[in-house]
Amino acid sequence: MGIIIPLILIAICCAVIWRAGDGFMTASEYIGRNLSDGVRGATINAIASSMPEVFTSFFFLFIMQDAEGFSGGIGTTAGSAIFNSMVIPAVAVLAVIGMGLTNKVRASKKVMLRDGLSLLIAELLFIVLISGSSLDWYHGLLLMLVYVVYIVYMFWSMDKKEREIMLEESHISEEDFEVDQTKQKPFLVGLLTLDLHRVFIGRKKINNLNAWSLLISATVCIAAVCYLLVLACEWIGDDTYTVPFLGEFQGLGIPVMFVALILASAASSFPDTIISIKDAQRGQYDDAISNALGSNIFDICFALGFPLFIFTLIHGPIAMSQEMVDLSGELRFLLWLLTAVVLIIFVWGGYIGRFKASLLLALYFLFVLYVVGRGAGNEYAQAIADWLVSIVRHFSLS
Repeated sequence: MGIIIPLILIAICCAVIWRAGDGFMTASEYIGRNLSDGVRGATINAIASSMPEVFTSFFFLFIMQDAEGFSGGIGTTAGSAIFNSMVIPAVAVLAVIGMGLTNKVRASKKVMLRDGLSLLIAELLFIVLISGSSLDWYHGLLLMLVYVVYIVYMFWSMDKKEREIMLEESHISEEDFEVDQTKQKPFLVGLLTLDLHRVFIGRKKINNLNAWSLLISATVCIAAVCYLLVLACEWIGDDTYTVPFLGEFQGLGIPVMFVALILASAASSFPDTIISIKDAQRGQYDDAISNALGSNIFDICFALGFPLFIFTLIHGPIAMSQEMVDLSGELRFLLWLLTAVVLIIFVWGGYIGRFKASLLLALYFLFVLYVVGRGAGNEYAQAIADWLVSIVRHFSLS
């Protein structure tokens, strides 16, 4: 019974994030309609779908107010990055193959190398930043600046024709956003089922005003539910926790980072999954892949950088114990290694089929086994962790 209540709460959070994610998708597609394939996926879609990670990291830090709270944000963003890199592309590819739309998915090597190499650089920078004994506001600012540089590079990498299209005409026409009135639910039903598209747009034609209203409302919904998601993860990680009106229960007594690595990251990645599957179904494979990779860059640089920047401005530097530094470094270096492997899988052969999709899912399963083993104190998982930490320490001292 100890972890059933928080697991139920996490399931509810998943459902709300999923429903609000539909609103995100509609609004972000309209707002980013002037951007080219790949660029829209790695910017507008990635930012919109990564709002759960931002709020989850924010609440972890401000609720726990210590290095462990920051580690919860690290766990969420790292787990989400691994989920995005492995599960989302695999599920999107298997979905379109299963529907008979294609036998294999070809994605631009330029897009995958651009986003993949940018992600590897961002992860290396983060490993360097968290290697010290304290974290301050300028660490968060530097992370956010890295994302700004990435966005500038994204637009600079567009060729002249793409930039002219972006400035002169819509990438997606407004007719693509017209509502099928025969399928509209009553307003009250839309409100009760969190159909935010129906609540804010309904039978009207979508425009900048109601698109932004839809995006902001979805953001508020996700922010509220991410607070509950953080509480649920904290309860699971505690030795004991108290639920209002229900009493005291027993948790697992493990570091909250390990809980966030699996549960919070999977819950917060629902919008990314939805958007990438929709993109793949429409044949926009560059967006389906770059959304996942671009989300990871946003998560690392902004979803952690912004909460860290705000928190340290208010409360001062965060003291990092050696144990926390090692744990964070271990996780981030593992993320870097897995990202490199995933990038090789994406680029090798120039396409993704059933075999590669299954390989990505198998890698994620091994990652979950490793995290569970670390939380349970398994000797083999601990040996891998010691090896990862030794490498991070070596480069930190060099």
